Amino acid sequence: MHILATTTASLDDLVEPVDLRLQPAEMVALSFTDSDLAGLAAAWQAERAALPSLRLAALRDLRHPMSVDLWIDGTAAHARVIVVRVLGGYEWWSYGCDRLAALARERKIALALLPGEGQADDARLAERSTVAEAERRSLLACFREGGAENMRILLRRLARLAGRAGEAAEPKTLARAGYYAPGHGVVTRDFFMPEQGEARPAVPILFYRSMLLADDVAPIDALCAALGEHGIRAVPIFVSSLREEVSAGLVRAAAELLQPAALITATAFSSGAEPGEKTLFDTLGVPVFQVVTATTRRRAWQEGQRGLAPADLAMHVVLPELDGRIMAGAISFKEDAALEQGLSFGIQRNRPEEGRIRQVAARIAAFLTLQRKPRSERRLVLLMPDYPGAPGRTGYAVGLDVPASVLAMLHDLKEAGYQVDDVPAEARDLLRMLNTPSEGLALPDYLEAFADFPGEVRDALERTWGPAADDAQDGHFRFRAARFGHVTVALAPDRGRAADRRVDYHDPALAPRHALVAFGLWMRQALGADVLIHVGAHGTLEWLPGKAVALTQDCFPEIVAGALPVIYPFIVSNPGEAAQAKRRIGAVTLGHLTPPLVGAGLSDGQRELERLVDEYALADGLDRRRRDRLARLIVETAERSGLSREAGVDDTKDTDAALVRIDAWLCDLKDFAIKDGLHVYGRASAAGATPERTACAAAERAALLAALD
Repeated sequence: MHILATTTASLDDLVEPVDLRLQPAEMVALSFTDSDLAGLAAAWQAERAALPSLRLAALRDLRHPMSVDLWIDGTAAHARVIVVRVLGGYEWWSYGCDRLAALARERKIALALLPGEGQADDARLAERSTVAEAERRSLLACFREGGAENMRILLRRLARLAGRAGEAAEPKTLARAGYYAPGHGVVTRDFFMPEQGEARPAVPILFYRSMLLADDVAPIDALCAALGEHGIRAVPIFVSSLREEVSAGLVRAAAELLQPAALITATAFSSGAEPGEKTLFDTLGVPVFQVVTATTRRRAWQEGQRGLAPADLAMHVVLPELDGRIMAGAISFKEDAALEQGLSFGIQRNRPEEGRIRQVAARIAAFLTLQRKPRSERRLVLLMPDYPGAPGRTGYAVGLDVPASVLAMLHDLKEAGYQVDDVPAEARDLLRMLNTPSEGLALPDYLEAFADFPGEVRDALERTWGPAADDAQDGHFRFRAARFGHVTVALAPDRGRAADRRVDYHDPALAPRHALVAFGLWMRQALGADVLIHVGAHGTLEWLPGKAVALTQDCFPEIVAGALPVIYPFIVSNPGEAAQAKRRIGAVTLGHLTPPLVGAGLSDGQRELERLVDEYALADGLDRRRRDRLARLIVETAERSGLSREAGVDDTKDTDAALVRIDAWLCDLKDFAIKDGLHVYGRASAAGATPERTACAAAERAALLAALD
C-alpha cells in the first residue's frame, strides 16, 4: 500500500470544547441534521408572534462533554421544553442524553429525546424523556413526515408543553418518495413523460426527501442544469430511504417508465442487501454514479488534503462502494448562512460547487457517450503500467502478464465488434513496437491547454520541472504507443526523473512532468479516446498529488485524466489500492485472478535435512543410540549449511529444542504455496485450468465488455 499526502488527527484533536453562548429561551431544539434545524427556523419565523422564544443548536457542535456542560448551564437549564433528535440513537450522544435527563427531572422540564430517520425507536431515549409517550411519538412523527406544515405543528405542540394554551394538531402525512422538477417543486411522473421523438438519454437523480423539505435543493437544481448542457434529461426523485419499499418501489417504477441510460444517487450508505442477494441497483441494470452532498464545511474541503471529513468519507464514499457505485465526485459542501433573526443561529446550507458540478456532469456525459457509440466506432486506449521494477520488466503489473493480457484483450475486442487491426503475433512483437517513442503532441498545442490550467497547477509544474519546452524534444512530446485500428496501446511517460523512478513513482507531493500531463491531453484530444483501459495494478495516475477524495480542479489526477472514463482490471487480492483508483480517477475496477499457486518445494539441502528427520522419527522408540546420533547429525547438518538460521534455531546445543524448530520449519516449507508465473487477463492457463479458474477467466472477459457497454 502506498501513501497519499494527508493530515492525521486524533479524536481529541477533531473535537474541541466550544461555548455556543446561546441566550436562554423557553423552547430549545437540537438535531444532527441541518434540514431539521432549517425547517424549525422557517416555521418559527412564520409564526413567531404566537410562539414562545426558541433556540436552536447543532449537535455536531456539542460533541465534547465540556461543550455540553456549558450549553446546559447557559441555555438548557432555563428552558421549559427541550426536544433533541439524536441520529444514531443514544450511543451517539450518551453524555448529553444523561445530563439532560437528570436536568429535566430536577427542574421539571419537558424533555423529548427522539431517534433519527428510518430508525427503530431507542428504548434508552424513551426512558430518559419526561413527556408522555404519546406526545413523544407525535413529535417524532412531525420530524419524520417533515414539511413546513408539520414543523409548525411541532412548534405549536412544544409551545403547549411550555405552558401556552392552544390546539395540538396531529402531523400530516406527506409522500415518502416522489418526483421533483427544478422551478416546479413536487410533480407527478407525467411531467417527465418523454415527448414523441425524444432522443436525450434519461438519467434519474436520487436525493433525500429531507433536502426537499428543508428547501435545500440548490445542488440538485445545479446538477440538472449541468447535465442538460450535455444533452442529458435529468429526472430528480426524492426518497426517504432506499431501504423503505415505498422509495425502492418508486425507483423501480421510474426505471421501467424511463428506461434510463444511467442513474445518479446522492444518497448515503449502502443499499443493505444480504450477502449473495441483489441490491436495488443490481436489479436496474444500469451504471450507478455516486455524487456527494457533503456535510464537510467548504473551507475545510478547500484547505485540507483529505477532501472529506471522516463521516462523509464513510457514508458517501466507502459504504456506497459496496454497491458498486461509480464515484462521480462531490457537488456541494456546507456553508453557514446569515444568522436567523431572533434565533441567534445560522443554518448551514448545501452550497453548490459549480466547478465540481461541471466536472461531474462531464464525467457522466463521457460514460454515456461511450455507451451510446457503436462498438466499431469507439476509440480505446489500453494503458500498460510501467512500474519501476527490475530492468526488462516493461509493462509490469502485480500478478498480471501485461503484454500477453493486452494481446488477449485485442483479440477479445476484435471478436466483439471493435475495429482492431493487425494484432501482433507475440508479446515480444508488441513490446518491440513500443520501444521507440512515435506518437506525439506538439508543444504549441500543449501550451495552449497549459494556459487554461489553474494558476497553482502551472506554478507547481514550472517550479518542479521548469518551462514545458525543456521537456519537449524538437518541439514535441513523444510517447511510446502503437495503434491497432481504433485501439491504441501505450506506455505513459515517466512521472518524474528517470534516475529516481522508484522514489518518484509514489511521491505524494511531486508534481508530474510536463510530458505526463501532455500524455493525458494527447489521449483525450489528439486520439479522441472514448475510454482508458488501465491494464493491471498499478499505475501512477491515481497516486498523483491532490486530495485523497473529492478532488478539486487543482488535483493532478484530474489534470491528467480529465473526465475520461477509466476501466481498471486490478488484482483481486488488493482492494485497498483499487479503492484509490475508484475515488481519485472515478475508475470502474474489475477484479482479476491471482496467478495459480503451487507448492514451494524443498531445495537439495532442505530435502537432505528432511530425509534425516524422517530417519530420526523412525528410530525414535526403536533404537535410542541411533536416534541420538541422528539428532546430532541433523543439528550439525543444519548448522553447516546455514539452514539452522533460516529455521530460527538460536541454540544448537539444545538438541531437542533445535529438532522441534527444524521439523516445524520443514513442514511449513512443504505447505508453503508460491505463485506459478503470471495471470493473463481473461485466460486460464493450461497447467492450472481448473473449472473454477476457467469460469473466472470467462467472467473477466465478460466483465470488460460489459463495463465498456
